[in-house]
Amino acid sequence: MSDFDQQQPREEYFSKRVRAGKRTYYFDVKATRSNDYYVTITESKRLPGESEDRPVYEKHKIFLYKEDFEKFSDGLMEALGYIREHQPGTVSREQNPGNNDQSSGSGFTNIEFDDLSK
Repeated sequence: MSDFDQQQPREEYFSKRVRAGKRTYYFDVKATRSNDYYVTITESKRLPGESEDRPVYEKHKIFLYKEDFEKFSDGLMEALGYIREHQPGTVSREQNPGNNDQSSGSGFTNIEFDDLSK
């Protein structure tokens, strides 16, 4: 048995699935051997033309370690800010904060986590 086979699986501390059209994103928090948290971001997309009884998914995964959290977050926020500023019709939550229960046009209803406790 190789060293890889003897390694314990990484414990998952948090997992969030986000369905977005034809794709599903998974945000998973795990820990290294030294107990430092990291995030894996997985994009999963069902391949077209595959049979219903045996679907095949294409997956891409990013590992994000704590030393990169801030730079990754800054870069993502900058890119999203650029889109909001330059893409006509893009509305952020900050621009429309009271719009919690209207459809976003994507077929989904916008809800806040606070709404779940009501």
